[in-house]
Formats: sequence, C-alpha cells, structure tokens
Amino acid sequence: MRTRITFLLITCMVPLLSAQQADSLQLGFREYLAYVKQFHPVAKQANLVIGAAEANLLQSRGGFDPKLEVDYDRKEFRGTEYYDRLNAAFKIPTWYGIELKGQFEQNEGDFLNPSEIVPEDGLFSAGVSVSVARNLWINERMATLKRAKLFARQSEAERDLLVNQILYDASAAYFNWLQAYRDRQVFAQFLENARIRFKGIRNRALAGDVAAIDTLEAGIALQNRALSLEQAGVRLRNASLELSNFLWLDDNIPIELKDNVRPEIQPAAMVDQTLEIAGKSLDSFAVEVHPKLLSLDYKIQGLEVDKNLKVNQLLPQIDLEYNFLTETPELINSFQTEQYTGGITFRMPLFLRKERGALKMARFKLREAEFERDNALVSIRNRVRAIYNELDSFGRQNDLIDGIVMDYDRLLKAEERKFSFGESSLFLINSRELSLIDARLKSNEVQNKYLMAKAKLFRALAINPEIIP
Repeated sequence: MRTRITFLLITCMVPLLSAQQADSLQLGFREYLAYVKQFHPVAKQANLVIGAAEANLLQSRGGFDPKLEVDYDRKEFRGTEYYDRLNAAFKIPTWYGIELKGQFEQNEGDFLNPSEIVPEDGLFSAGVSVSVARNLWINERMATLKRAKLFARQSEAERDLLVNQILYDASAAYFNWLQAYRDRQVFAQFLENARIRFKGIRNRALAGDVAAIDTLEAGIALQNRALSLEQAGVRLRNASLELSNFLWLDDNIPIELKDNVRPEIQPAAMVDQTLEIAGKSLDSFAVEVHPKLLSLDYKIQGLEVDKNLKVNQLLPQIDLEYNFLTETPELINSFQTEQYTGGITFRMPLFLRKERGALKMARFKLREAEFERDNALVSIRNRVRAIYNELDSFGRQNDLIDGIVMDYDRLLKAEERKFSFGESSLFLINSRELSLIDARLKSNEVQNKYLMAKAKLFRALAINPEIIP
C-alpha cells in the first residue's frame, strides 16, 4: 500500500516526461519546494508556533475574565447552630487596576461576630476597588496581556524564519542533487566517447594502421572513464538520499526518491520565481521589515513592558475600596452614600531592594536586546550586499567558463582530426579530453554556486513564499 502511495505521489509531483529520456521523470524545483513547505514536519512544526502564541494570548486574556465566587460555611453542634454564612460575589476586572464588584451576604447563627450580622433576607452591596499608585497604569495582569500580544506577533516572524530555513536547506539539497546529476551526465558522455574511440583504435590496430600500444592506452582511458562514472553515480545516489529527507506524504510518511527521477536541468528562472527573489534589487531591500528584526523589535517592546512594570513596583501600594449597601437592590434610590463599607490599604517596603534589583535586571535585559538588534541590523544589511556581489560575479563567471568549455571542445575536436590524419597521438587526445572534462565539471560547480547564491539571498531576505505547485 505504501509503495502505491509513493508511486502516485511521485507521479503527481512530476507529471512531465523528459524529452531526452522517455523513461525518466522530471522533478521540477517549484513542485519539489511546494511539497516541502506543505508536508515537511519542520514546516508543519513552524505553524505550531503560531498556535502556541494564540493559546498564550487566550490564557492572558483570562486575567480579565469576570469571576463568580461563592463561600458557604456552617457549624452546628449539639443542637446549636453556631453559624451559617453565605457570601456570593461577582467581580469584573478592568484595564486600569479597577475592579467592579457586586456581593450578597446572608449570615445566621448564635455565635456570629457582630460585624457579620445582616438583615434576615441578606445584604447586597455594589462597589469598586482601585489602585491609585502602584498597579494603576500598569500591573502584572496588564503586562502579561501586552507581552502575549507582542509574543503573538513575534511568533509570526519566528515562523517565517523557520519556514525560510527549511526551504533554504531543501533548495541546497536540490542544487547539490542537480550538480551530481550533471556531473554524472558528463562522465557518461565521455565514457561513451572513450568506448567508441577504443573500438576504433582496436580495429585500426588489427588492420595495422596504428601501433598495438595505442589499444592499451585507449583501454586504460576507457577504464578511467568507467571508474569516474561509478564514483559520480555514488555521489548522485547519496545526493538523492539527501534530497529524500525533505520529501514527505501528508500523513508523515517519508518518500525515497526513485532512480528514474531527474532534476530540472536549467532551473535558474524558476528558482527566482519560486523563491520570490525575481526583480528584487539591492535598492528595494528594506531591512526594517526583515522578520529577524521584527522579531527582535517585538522582543524589545516586551522587555520595555517588563521594565515599566518594574518601575511601577517602586511606587507605594495604595488600594481604595468603596461599596454601597442595600437590602433592596431592585430600587436604585436605595443605594445611599451613608450606607457603605469602605477601606484603604497602604503598603510600602522601606528599602525597595528587591524592586530596585528587579528594575536593574530589566534594564540590562532591554539593553542586551537592543545591542542584539543593532548587530543583527548591520549583519543582515552587509550579508545581503555581499550576496548581491556574489550574484554579479557568478554571472560573469558563468560566461567565462562557458567560453572555456567551448574552446576546450574545439581543441579536442581539432586534435581528433589531426589524429585521424596521423599527425597527433592518443596521449594528446586524452590530455585534451581530460581538460574538457575538468572544464565541464568546473562549469557545473560554478552554476551550482550561482544557484546557491540565489538560495542564500532568499535566506538573507527571510522570505516565506507562497508556493503553488
């Protein structure tokens, strides 16, 4: 069943047959990266960060939830009701350290405290409690909610960074796979050339046109090409396995890349579109909206909230409470100012060592985060500039290496013509061919570095692309 699912997925991912190899399938760069973003466990894990932040924000909002409290106590011993107390309250916390409260109290018993004696039908109260110094403009409940909101925004930036990193790693694996495939094609082509040359020289040696020693030299060249092809095949298989690390099914089943799947041979234009770096010049780069800097900005804002809370803790705690009392809450005019309960609470540590120490720590953390942001700003800006320099250079390097490959190819063909006229040797042909092979491999390497530079730009810009296969 799993084999069938894998085959169906591969068929969906690579619907185009190669024009050169009818028995192989092409895995395009865009289709590949779309499946990585959609199904890779790390990409899914990145979305969990947003869910966790939303859960944290919901939890923080709970600090402002209205509360219903009911206390009931009763004591009866040897036929005597000592007390029967019922106290129900409804509290509504608000933003600026103000709490609205409604309460009902009903007490009975032979041994009640005189202050607990209330009318037979109970006593109602409605009032407010407020902090006028500490906890007025900011308190732990307000700070927690502010930090949770900032953390939710920071989590979005962190999610973009995580997705960007996994897509960069996946792109690097694809480009390495592409280079290994191109290298293997080079050795396969020259192995065929060596085989044809060996057959031709052997026939000429049998006919007496060339020395028999040339057959030995041609055979050694053929064996060297076969050895190089085998080594290139191993590198290709290992690169395929590395690429398979990024291929998963929707139900977390990994996929192993089949041998008949090949990469997109010229993906440069598709890379720009897929990674959303096409048309992005250095002048259009706005470092201020970089996810890393946004994440640090939200972190700094959260630390500023924490610092403000610590500053507020230096103030004395003065809590005021006032409650109207009435037996008939349904009558508005029954709430009179001369019938009330009220109080004031004052607390003030004498040395404030705990509070002053906490404030210093908060300032140190804030300053540390600011240093981190300043360093990240300069680092990101310089990294992006360096990558643009690399891209410009690799464009010129590709033109140069293409010219070198063409020239070596002309030299090889000219040497083969001279050999056919008896004016050259097999040694010179092999030497020219080795130079051409090295140039072709160097061309593959430069093209790979060029594509990797594009991927590095994608990572430096921290783009989270919308990829539709």
